[in-house]
Amino acid sequence: MHLGTQVLTKRDEGQCSGQTLWGNQGQGEAAGLAWDWVEIREGVVAMADPLGVITNVRFLNDRGEALPEREVAIRLQRLVHALPWQTEVRRALQPANA
Repeated sequence: MHLGTQVLTKRDEGQCSGQTLWGNQGQGEAAGLAWDWVEIREGVVAMADPLGVITNVRFLNDRGEALPEREVAIRLQRLVHALPWQTEVRRALQPANA
């Protein structure tokens, strides 16, 4: 679930940029993902660094061993791609919220 989006640079200060945070809010283990984003042009946002996802999630193989960094990066990108994060960022960029 979307836990929050920050707008760090507003349009009147230059290119919009910020951070977004996604995770779970249940009982038990907490998991989260966060990354920086930039507005390429009005209404179009992208990850600032596709390899710059910060997370406390560990990916393990069937033997319980940590996956290689390359495989972790691929899986994190799949997770990010599946989230409606751009909609939440655009919402945060609306004049009433910016």
